[in-house]
Amino acid sequence: MRPHHDDPEIPEGVVARDLPGEARVELKTLSKDNAEWVAQHLVMVSRLIESDPELAHRHALSAARRAGRIGVVRETLAITAYATGDFALALRELRTYRRISGSNDQLPLMVDSERGVGRPDRALELGRSVEKASLPADVQVSLAIAMSGARLDLEQPEAALAELEIPQLDPNRAFSWSPDLFHAYAEVLEELGRDEQAASWRERAEHAAEALAEALDIDEHETIDVIEEEIFLDPGDFSAAAVEAEVDELLADDKDEPTEAASDGDAEAETVSEAEVGADLEADTESSADTELSVEAETDIESDDEIDAGAESGVDVETETQAESQAVEEKGEPDDGAVPTEH
Repeated sequence: MRPHHDDPEIPEGVVARDLPGEARVELKTLSKDNAEWVAQHLVMVSRLIESDPELAHRHALSAARRAGRIGVVRETLAITAYATGDFALALRELRTYRRISGSNDQLPLMVDSERGVGRPDRALELGRSVEKASLPADVQVSLAIAMSGARLDLEQPEAALAELEIPQLDPNRAFSWSPDLFHAYAEVLEELGRDEQAASWRERAEHAAEALAEALDIDEHETIDVIEEEIFLDPGDFSAAAVEAEVDELLADDKDEPTEAASDGDAEAETVSEAEVGADLEADTESSADTELSVEAETDIESDDEIDAGAESGVDVETETQAESQAVEEKGEPDDGAVPTEH
């Protein structure tokens, strides 16, 4: 018969979505209500495992009584049993979890549980049963620490040091596993009487922990905004003046001739009234056709040569100028004559 067990209370506000997504997926084989209930207990385990492992273990037991065939539930129960010092239960649950999931990620905890029940030889045998290269880096580190502890249990400090001399033992780089690995290495060095080296590695462990703490201050959800500059064109930028100015610049570039960009003050100076255009054309028809008419940006009118010909044949320039101004207004050209911004 199962021992009596009272389900611990679940505080208000604890919901299933607080559980990581991968764990929730495993609970989908349960009924909706049961999955919600089990998930809430698993959430409480994650919240209490550090501060109150006994209460966390009770929540894990409650979840296991309703979802004993779910891998994440058996894994959670094993972790809480290990935290409370029940190594036999932890080992049993870890074996079940390994059989259900086919995962070796909890192999270091199994090795440590074998040590906990007083079987360091079995612990070493279990640790050697899996190819280390097949394990993730953090699991490799945890396994090396557990194997080193088993060697110390057997009073084999030299072998314990060798277990820790793995590629992850890099004093110049800090990873999540580095502080624990450095401290374990320092402990074995002290066991060998190499106190100076042990002190050096403990200092490295502290530096690694500080570096990791600083890294945790950065919001893990922080993102870097990549801003792509967008140019929003004013409808006036497509006026005849703008188009003609762009063409003039391109022609000047092709001829390797420098082109001067008009300043804001130049733009104001180039705003010419109809009377001024007529006066300039009467004074020098050819010069005004090359300069002033290019600024006014005529559209759908005669070319410069035709204007010259018209001027020479006695065409009323002022009348043409008025027609030109009217054509420009109909096309929506700005009255201030501002030079369009280059894109």
